[in-house]
Amino acid sequence: MRHLKAGRKLNRNAEHRIALMRNLTRALLEHERIITTVEKAKEARRYIERTITLAKRGGLHARRLVLMRLGPVAKVTLYDKKNAPTDDTVLTKLFDDIVPRFKDRQGGYTRVIKRHERRLGDAGHTAFLELLKEGETKVRAKSKGAPAPAVAPKVSEEKEEKKAEKPAEEKKAE
Repeated sequence: MRHLKAGRKLNRNAEHRIALMRNLTRALLEHERIITTVEKAKEARRYIERTITLAKRGGLHARRLVLMRLGPVAKVTLYDKKNAPTDDTVLTKLFDDIVPRFKDRQGGYTRVIKRHERRLGDAGHTAFLELLKEGETKVRAKSKGAPAPAVAPKVSEEKEEKKAEKPAEEKKAE
């Protein structure tokens, strides 16, 4: 039994899972939107959101904790759209660009959108994993149900109204 064992194994051993989460984090921080399987996206979301929350603390200690969490991936040089290397690393982009975007947000930095297209080869379910834009909120479609039925007055209310009328009628008779 797997009681109190949080997280998905994803058919990998512990070292491979950690490497997978680090690489998915690097790709998401670099491109801000990636395509992966639904299960990997849901598991990577937990890892990425914890990393961003840790980075929001700011300071040297938080930077070192994020560096430890991301491992060698944190020092990878990022490339622009023309495939030319930039001066940024994953760590600097996280602290300089992404953390200020979420300074007023208390979590929910990512979104998983399921795709209808299956992966070639094994037909696995795929999804987009993306970072939210600044000021953007997660929107869930609310179903418009039927309007609530009108409430009829209760019998006890009608009796109370009649009792209130009787003393007034008795006073008139006197």
